[in-house]
Amino acid sequence: MGIKQYGLIGYPLTHSFSEKYFAEKFEREGIEDCRYDNFPIDQIEMLPALISSYENLIGLNVTIPYKQVVSRFLDDLSEEASAIGAVNTIRIEGGRLSGFNTDAFGFEISLGELLGGVSDVQALVLGTGGASKAVTYVLKQKDIDFQLVSRQESEDVLTYRDVTADVLSEFQLIINTTPVGMYPRIEECVDLPFEALTQQHYLYDLIYNPELTTFLQHGKAAGARIKNGLEMLILQAEKSWEIWNQIPAEQ
Repeated sequence: MGIKQYGLIGYPLTHSFSEKYFAEKFEREGIEDCRYDNFPIDQIEMLPALISSYENLIGLNVTIPYKQVVSRFLDDLSEEASAIGAVNTIRIEGGRLSGFNTDAFGFEISLGELLGGVSDVQALVLGTGGASKAVTYVLKQKDIDFQLVSRQESEDVLTYRDVTADVLSEFQLIINTTPVGMYPRIEECVDLPFEALTQQHYLYDLIYNPELTTFLQHGKAAGARIKNGLEMLILQAEKSWEIWNQIPAEQ
């Protein structure tokens, strides 16, 4: 078969963690017949041509802005990806494209370590995109009540100007699923009344570059428990590898 090809689709991909991670994984584990590349495509309609041009393509990761729209190019979805409404992993086998979501797996384990067994919290989820859908799926599974926040006003969704100090006192867990504050625009931050944060708050940022976003800096200054998205990324990447290679989950 030759070299097995894997990669990442999204646009832009200047922020990508996956290419470096898998290159290091292949070297560390002595995997010589595989390569992983970034495939920045500026429209999702380019996906079929990309796939047809790599005859040894086995798997793809999917990132911003295609996690929700990619499903229309797939032959089937896992039960979890279907329930979440977002795909971040595609397995290519015998011409069939199967969609999965490993973000939820990574987030659930990572969030559990941040909360340290605490369960009586309510969450503010910043953003309503594909990553947000995996996060809210996990929160539902863990029976954590949540409130979505977005720049756009819509039913059951708060805008940032609706989030007052009183609102922050009700929601101890704040999760940023937006790209605001991601490298290179590291000075940017979601607009919240951070002066209302306390040591009882937990701040989780799905961004991993920079390691300490402005959002997390506000939490750290208030004595809140904070966490970035690096562990989640590593967990979801390894889960993607298991799916592509159909490695049974450890019992």
